[in-house]
Amino acid sequence: MSEGQERMGRPVAVVWDVGRVLYQWNLRFLFAKLIADPDELEWFVANVVTEEWHFQSDAGRPLAEMVPELKALHPRHSDLIDAYVERFVETLPHAVPGTHALVERLGARGVKQFALSNFGAEFWAKLRPQSRIFDHFADCVISGEERCAKPHPQIYAVLERRAGLAGTDLLFIDDRADNIAAARALGWHGHLFTDAAALEADLAAHGLIA
Repeated sequence: MSEGQERMGRPVAVVWDVGRVLYQWNLRFLFAKLIADPDELEWFVANVVTEEWHFQSDAGRPLAEMVPELKALHPRHSDLIDAYVERFVETLPHAVPGTHALVERLGARGVKQFALSNFGAEFWAKLRPQSRIFDHFADCVISGEERCAKPHPQIYAVLERRAGLAGTDLLFIDDRADNIAAARALGWHGHLFTDAAALEADLAAHGLIA
């Protein structure tokens, strides 16, 4: 924890990103099962179902609008595009090593926890019921439901309002520097996630775990 963060006071609650912090996320986890040729796989995720295209769902655009447009551009890949819709949860097959254990330790200490994630509403509706880790969370603010994505300040304000806490009360964990910078600009504490060991040390420095 930096000297500047120390002057802000200690956070009392933790806000988690989901993809690449709580769950490993990569479109290749799904499409490697469906596309045998490695070169074709890389072409597909760079040109058809890309992370940039997928972000429209995170921002709140319905799949019913996105998918027909993409199929019209790439009719030869309609079946693979359908698989993206039907099997998206397979793009998040594993927990990020160590982070679920930290959620459980925080929960055991009674620390309030929240999610703040860029995630499509329709996909979140599939992931949430099968992911018990979110039972530890007081609330989950999902960009696709809010139709506003990080790093826009509005979605951070939604979390503050629903949590009933000020930014200085919150420690935000995210794997993207721009999302952390936006949180810090609003007075939040921030941790740029790289691995669970570094996060554990920072949580301890903030007095959130022993």
